[in-house]
This record gives sequence, structure tokens and C-alpha cells, in this order.
Amino acid sequence: MKLLDKKHCIYLLDEDNFDFPDLEMMNDDLVAIGGDFHPQRILNAYEKGIFPWFIDEYNHIHWYSPQKRMVLYPEELKISKSIKKAIKNKGFIIKSNENFEQVIKNCANIKRKHEDETWIDENFIQAYTNLHKLGIAFSIECYLEEELVGGLYVVLIDDIFCGESMFSKESNASKIAFYHLCQQAKENGIKLIDCQVYNEHLATLGAKEISRNKYFQILNKELIL
Repeated sequence: MKLLDKKHCIYLLDEDNFDFPDLEMMNDDLVAIGGDFHPQRILNAYEKGIFPWFIDEYNHIHWYSPQKRMVLYPEELKISKSIKKAIKNKGFIIKSNENFEQVIKNCANIKRKHEDETWIDENFIQAYTNLHKLGIAFSIECYLEEELVGGLYVVLIDDIFCGESMFSKESNASKIAFYHLCQQAKENGIKLIDCQVYNEHLATLGAKEISRNKYFQILNKELIL
């Protein structure tokens, strides 16, 4: 690993080891480029508070650690009356880890506001499917009349769910999947859901921004929740 941009403290990752910058080596949100999607490299990244986001035109992976981290404490989830009604009356069936690859593919293909194209390409799909097979990545799936209509996928790092992406083909389906993620978190001692960057959709559910330093304190068990 070598310093690529001194002003912004962006590092070029080595091909032959899986090291990442430490907190004191970070400046901007983008902290490193390069490397590959080896499962151990991705796991090391999440354990350092870093995640891959986008591949550029030179086929370099961009690795981020936002200065403002969007997070949600499971017990602070806000459930609207419409979501409560949908949970009770809509007929959604919730499953976990039965169709992981289809969840991530739907996340890649769903059209989103203010986005011309997805960052989830075949490289990401393969990488996170591999993590799922290794028991590191998990999906929550929302079905209606046996059709997959919503869901999300996450990476589990100790007692933090690192949320990656979600999709919805039916009103409230992704929110209901997120509700069940929070329920699983509370049942299994998961302290925090990392939502990574600000998202208006998740803000309505109770997610909020904290500093990168505070997120690292939580990640490294320096701050007890």
C-alpha cells in the first residue's frame, strides 16, 4: 500500500497483501483504490470501517470510509402507520438467505431516483455472493404470492450489520424487509446497522449520521452501546 494522493490521503492498495489504511491515515471519504474482491480483503476492509463502492473506468475498486456515517440503532427504528398496516394486512412472507443472489441482482437492476446507473456490477454480485457462501453476507427477502418483491443484503461484522443495498417492487416491501432486519438484530444482539452514507429513505426510518471517529469507536468496542 502506498500513498497515491498526499493531500487527500488516498492510498493505492497492493496486490499481494490485504492491508488498508488506519483511521489516522484517512482524510476524505475515499480512502483507497485498487486491490481486488478477495473475500479476506473485503472482510479486512469492513473490519477497518471501509467498504467498496464503485469501480472506475480503469477497473480500479474505490474504497470508502465516510467522514459522516449513516447508522441506525435497531431499537430506534421508526415504523409508520402505513408500514404497520402493510405488515399486518398485506400478506408479505419474509424469508432469510433463501435467494441471496436474486436479491443482489434485483438491487443492481432496480431504477433509483437521481441515479443513472448502478454501482453493483457483475464483480460486486460475484464478490458478495461468495461472501454469502462463506456465511459473511446475508439477505432478507420479502415475498408476495411467492414472488420476490423486495429485500436487502448485509455483511455481518461482529455485532454490526453493514447494510449494502435494498430494492422494492411493491410499495413498502423494502421497508418491511428492513423492519425484519432490525427485529433479527435485536434478537441476536446486533448493536448497530451501518447504513454507510446519508439516505433520505432510511432517515425516515430513524437512521442518523454520526462522525467517522464515533463509528470507529463503536466498531473497535471503545464505545459501549
